[in-house]
Amino acid sequence: MDWINNRKILIVGLGLMGGSYAKALKRLGYSVSAIDARKSSVEYALDNGIIDEGSDHADKKIISEADTIIFAVYPRIICDWIRENQAMFKPGIIITDVTGIKGNIVYDIQDILREDVEFIASHPMAGRELSGVENSDDRIFRDANFIVVPTEKNSKEAVKWCSNLGQILGCRKVSVLSPAEHDRMIAYVSQLTHCIAVSLMTCHDDPKIADYTGDSFRDLTRIARINENMWTELFFMNKEALLSEMDAFIGELSSIRKYIESEDEEALKEKMRTSTARRESFDK
Repeated sequence: MDWINNRKILIVGLGLMGGSYAKALKRLGYSVSAIDARKSSVEYALDNGIIDEGSDHADKKIISEADTIIFAVYPRIICDWIRENQAMFKPGIIITDVTGIKGNIVYDIQDILREDVEFIASHPMAGRELSGVENSDDRIFRDANFIVVPTEKNSKEAVKWCSNLGQILGCRKVSVLSPAEHDRMIAYVSQLTHCIAVSLMTCHDDPKIADYTGDSFRDLTRIARINENMWTELFFMNKEALLSEMDAFIGELSSIRKYIESEDEEALKEKMRTSTARRESFDK
């Protein structure tokens, strides 16, 4: 199974991520169709050449012609959509997703899926603070990380196929994690960081705060412009791992507070040295 022989790609969900996938894949010469319940999104994508074909409902022709399906919708939607429409899938197709939580959905999807269709989960670590297909941009994949999330039900060919997807999108590094490993890591590097950004924006209510901030505050709160529906769903679905990471963060912040309160200069500097050393690995 390879990309040369899988030229027709269907994207289910035409928001920021779905639109960005569509732009990237169409630019590379693939035939891209899309299904989204929002007619305005489909019309925008058609009018702007982002997709070749689209529908605001589960169109039989579009679904049955797809060689590949990429789900770019909220996690809980995927199972129901597959259950209702998989009879129209072409035999032997491969499907994947872009969702930020895996453990709660991957096994359910694989359990309900036809035996002649394979689902291999994936997660591009890319995005923007804006939403909607009108804000889609395939440049978000450049130098981003891409995570392939197989289970014991996945074939080696599917893992390779999904890794190739990350590469052709332009991602810098492709990693392979189990669903449990993925969710633990995402709780730390993504979900916790969004919690911190939201907390920074809500712990003070000065209406002129933007007039006083520098780059450090702006950088730390860039992701505080947040889709409350999607992120609430992600937080709840990964609650155990996220709460554990929040407790660890609160512990570290409490330690720093204690060092400042007691003026423990060496302990505070050691924290800063550790932080600096670990951050340097990001710039290599």
